[in-house]
Amino acid sequence: MLQEAAFTKVKAEKKTVTGADLLLEALKKEEVEVIFGYPGGAVLPIYDKIYDCDILHVLPRHEQGGIHAAEGYARISGKAGVVIATSGPGATNIVTGLADAMMDSLPLVVFTGQVATGVIGTDAFQEADILGITTPITKYNLQVRNIEDIPRLIKEAFHIATTGRPGPVLIDFPKDIASGMIEPPVEEEISLPGYQPTIEPNYLQIRKLTEAVSSAKRPVILAGAGILFSKASELLREYVEQQQIPVVHTLLGLGGFPADHPLFFGLAGMHGCYTANMALSECDLLINIGARFDDRLTGNLKHFAPKATVAHIDIDPAEIGKNVPTEIPVVGDAKVALSMLVKQEGKPPENSEWIQTLESWQKENPYWYENSNAPLKPQRVTEMLFEETNGEGIVVTDVGQHQMWAAQYYQFKNPDRWVTSGGLGTMGFGLPAAIGAQLADRSATVVAILGDAGFQMSTQELAVIREMNLPIKIAIYNNRSLGMVRQWQEIFYQERYSHSKIPSQPSFVKLADAYGIKGYEITSEQEAETILKEVMNNNEPVLLDFRVAEGENVYPMIAPGKGLHEMVGVKK
Repeated sequence: MLQEAAFTKVKAEKKTVTGADLLLEALKKEEVEVIFGYPGGAVLPIYDKIYDCDILHVLPRHEQGGIHAAEGYARISGKAGVVIATSGPGATNIVTGLADAMMDSLPLVVFTGQVATGVIGTDAFQEADILGITTPITKYNLQVRNIEDIPRLIKEAFHIATTGRPGPVLIDFPKDIASGMIEPPVEEEISLPGYQPTIEPNYLQIRKLTEAVSSAKRPVILAGAGILFSKASELLREYVEQQQIPVVHTLLGLGGFPADHPLFFGLAGMHGCYTANMALSECDLLINIGARFDDRLTGNLKHFAPKATVAHIDIDPAEIGKNVPTEIPVVGDAKVALSMLVKQEGKPPENSEWIQTLESWQKENPYWYENSNAPLKPQRVTEMLFEETNGEGIVVTDVGQHQMWAAQYYQFKNPDRWVTSGGLGTMGFGLPAAIGAQLADRSATVVAILGDAGFQMSTQELAVIREMNLPIKIAIYNNRSLGMVRQWQEIFYQERYSHSKIPSQPSFVKLADAYGIKGYEITSEQEAETILKEVMNNNEPVLLDFRVAEGENVYPMIAPGKGLHEMVGVKK
């Protein structure tokens, strides 16, 4: 009897924890630094534990702002951005961010609250089938059904989100699972036999590529975001200098190779420069490293790289040959592939004439605009931002004309200084993404280049910037319109400006003041120069409302259905 009583006492004294405890402990083991979350009924058990948690929690003013902030954080830090949203509308408010992260290969681990397991499927209050909704736009999603599985599932989620081709993973958390009690389970190792990304490329394919480079006369490297995700910038530079191969960039790859390098020939694609697009059109060997051959890059596929043997290095085998026939497929991590290529010490191509041709195109056909003091030109504003930051700032953009001007005129010298929404093209992305970028690198100068329309989709996040005193410099290119929509209506729809002009705008300076942020309205280059020198190096947030030329268009441009060689707006 005494032994039985002692056993009962010991059993009673065993520690029990909730599902929410297991969740937060798992996040600590993953060394999570920040959570972007918005509480609600289904996640209250989690938030009750967050009350005593020492992980930084950021409260966005809208769930979509929270997930875009997590994207910005992930893009700069290289770590998974962590998001918590409640069930129903909280969960559906993050759908756009999931799609955006999926398209741009950004690692996120997202937790959504869910109604209790006993009422799932009954249309309970704030119930939504978030697994069904997000299956096409997540790398992986699941619903926790057993509390003891929480540590393993979270470890697997971070592994899946951050390895191979990065992407968002969603875990749906029923409320009773979060509040349920259990003795701490024994931690299990990850076992994912069906998920084994190929890291090291096939050696024979590396040899084949090395030989193709040696015999090429007009080779070019197309460097994508995969260079940045794999931390391969230094190896790319080493390989380029060893083999003397010209480099052009995708939009999302900017910064992977320094813009001031003599073998860098610019941004390719719909609003890319003449030299980069002609390099892709005239090359005899195209080496794609970490890019997915999307339509904004290639233009009409019938005319894309017609003279080239195509090699494609990518960690996602599904991308190789998907859009462009590929003669030399190399499945693997970009950094590992480049390391293998460098070690080959292959014979450099005889391409001096090709490089001279590219240099001539670059000199004769630069980006251009007709500068004027008033109205202020957005291209000049971008140049001034570059000058004031010495090209060292983190530039975050929304989507539209301002995004393209930033890509064209801000010369990225270093990796991981560029945050933008590429594949999905999400307006409202820029302001919250700047918050995440600043939290990822507290010492950096973060410049959020936004359009006046996109800014108004997420203005509420100014509250977070002020609350946390994040010294973000918000540069609004205010042309009183949906600039890129207006440009397309001008060119392709006979100037029928159907709801693309915004004649009635709030005072952005007064709006900033309402949030406790200093604002300036700027109408001339002289004003811009004076104010930028005053505010760019201070440790406070600031809003700069640049009243730019309303009819300015982004050039060069490739019209839909045209090839890269059919640019309009090229300076001749």
